[in-house]
Amino acid sequence: MALVLDVLMAVLKKQTIEEMVSELAFLAALLWIALLVGLLVGWAWRPRWVGNFVGEKGSSGGLLKTASDSLVAGESSGNEENGVDLMKSKVPELAVTSEDLDHLCKLVEMTDGGPSWHQMMDKSLPTMSYQAWRREPETGPPQYRSRTVYEDMTPEIVRDFFWDDEFRLKNKWDDMLLHHSTLEECPTTGTMVVHWVRKFPFFCSDREYIIGRRIWESERTYYCVTKGVPYPSVPRRDKPKRVDLYYSSWCIRPVESRRGDGQLTACEVILFHHEDMGIPRELAKLGVRQGMWGLVKKIEPGLRAYQIERQSGTPLSRCAFLAQINTKINSDYLRSLDTSNNVSDIVEAEDEKRQKNSIPRFLIIGGAVALACTLDRGLLTKAIIFGVARRLGR
Repeated sequence: MALVLDVLMAVLKKQTIEEMVSELAFLAALLWIALLVGLLVGWAWRPRWVGNFVGEKGSSGGLLKTASDSLVAGESSGNEENGVDLMKSKVPELAVTSEDLDHLCKLVEMTDGGPSWHQMMDKSLPTMSYQAWRREPETGPPQYRSRTVYEDMTPEIVRDFFWDDEFRLKNKWDDMLLHHSTLEECPTTGTMVVHWVRKFPFFCSDREYIIGRRIWESERTYYCVTKGVPYPSVPRRDKPKRVDLYYSSWCIRPVESRRGDGQLTACEVILFHHEDMGIPRELAKLGVRQGMWGLVKKIEPGLRAYQIERQSGTPLSRCAFLAQINTKINSDYLRSLDTSNNVSDIVEAEDEKRQKNSIPRFLIIGGAVALACTLDRGLLTKAIIFGVARRLGR
């Protein structure tokens, strides 16, 4: 330190300003070089605990890495779960657990004890059929159930397709997705924590999601769970607004083709979805009903393009690779879940006009007023909102 002060005093004694500035710049450069060399040497010789502290790859910090380390010591990938308690007891740190599998299985078999499902839609295309239902629990947002059957499609392609965020963004079949990244992953179970930013209509800000997801498999039937999970490492922001309550899970399995030839060449996808988007309830329901079929029709061309790409031998993305790491479960466990008497009924489709009239006019107008008052997008945006609300309220 004394040497540095001596050099500095010598510089200040220079006769001209130009000489003094030149010497000071040279001294500053030397100090920066010394600092950088010290940092490099110090990092190269750092103790092991430093890597764990900063969350370096391979450390045991985080939502999934501890779970992965525990699994590597206790079991190998693909081991069957007899009762599925193994995962619950060994890896409580996992973002998605066997309890989520139990819940999805009960939803699929309609033994979860929830309200009745009311049919909303029944449509078909030459290579696809689609049905949708909705139910409204006492608390929380409306819940949706759909059944889609794709002709000439395997469950494995569909499983990878819905997991493949890279293709989802590249192909733009899901044109609401603006950004995706993988925050953590478990190479033993295939569990992932991903970060999404999704585009919402012009009168809403974009939405942010932190999603945990995992797949179980039993005899080519795939139970895929995705749900919102807490993740303090990603701080909240005003925009995009984070969606905490998010659930979107599906069961994928082979079924007989509509051709009636007895061959299991079609693929059935049973989806369950609900989320709290921060939009007035009735407006959210109206938006889903109006946009559902348009979204569904976009999925099939994307799926067919993905099928062709995979057949051409295109390398797997990281997300698709992890989609193929599944936890196997046996059929006895699935049968044990099918003993409940809490059956959820299916109600036939309601008349379209009755559904429209079931939304009170004051709710539409009131929702539009509340929405317009919370936005700061100018008079034109608010005028459009009120115009749409008046038309829907007639």
